[in-house]
Amino acid sequence: MPYRRLPNTDMARLRALKAALVMGEQLPPFKLAFSSANFQRLKNYLPQFENMFHQQRSALHSQVSKSREYNALMKKARLYISHFYQVLNFAIIRGDLPAVSRKFYGIRENDSRIPPLQTERDLLFWGEKLIKGEAERTANGGNSMTNPTAAVVKVRYEQFADASHSQKIMQKSTLYATDRIAALRAEADEIILSIWDEIEATFDLLPDDAKREKSASYGVVYVFRPYERGENQMVEEEMSDNVTCEEEIVFSNELNQLRLDELLVSESIEKQNQLQYAMAFAK
Repeated sequence: MPYRRLPNTDMARLRALKAALVMGEQLPPFKLAFSSANFQRLKNYLPQFENMFHQQRSALHSQVSKSREYNALMKKARLYISHFYQVLNFAIIRGDLPAVSRKFYGIRENDSRIPPLQTERDLLFWGEKLIKGEAERTANGGNSMTNPTAAVVKVRYEQFADASHSQKIMQKSTLYATDRIAALRAEADEIILSIWDEIEATFDLLPDDAKREKSASYGVVYVFRPYERGENQMVEEEMSDNVTCEEEIVFSNELNQLRLDELLVSESIEKQNQLQYAMAFAK
């Protein structure tokens, strides 16, 4: 005998709530299989949940769609900043610049290493050091670096910094919507459970097949156990389940990556790393 399966994803919750709402709007109260109190509660609650559901997905999809552009700008910024520091070292090796010039960029006089440029924090930190250091060095009478010039590097740096800022805004928007929908989830489950219990109680005197058919028209989901399924029914259910699961898995993976990124770029970690960099490459 098939068993009732309550929704366990936000997409399934929304589908269940909307199915019940449609029936509530189509039928008069005396024909409705669940109470007017639950119908009113559903009408008051659903807009909040649906709005936050779509806001969460829209924000994440916007962020993901911009990721390619962000990554390209990050790669370019890293290339130009790295080349500038390499040219600085070459100029010092040739004797065109004194080794003390490195201090303008926050690097020790005799340290010929290229600063770390792997992460977003690295690029923003050392890119800013480069721009300010070059301005200070030339203001003290030094000749401007070329191939690339600081002006060209600054353009690439600012493009990346703007993209980074936009990513953080979209990231915060996604995480806000995710936290809000998480807070709404318990009430969604409570409403669905209460409505489905009332629906099944209304049709309780009908034969099992008729009861399930009537309840399913309200959005109640029944699932056959593997040994109870016919071949066609098994394929149909598995295809439906797989579509939902794949969408939720993709969304969950993107969201987990987003939370990881948020952790890595948190303000406290950024300040700590900048302090470590400053100490390692102190004048």
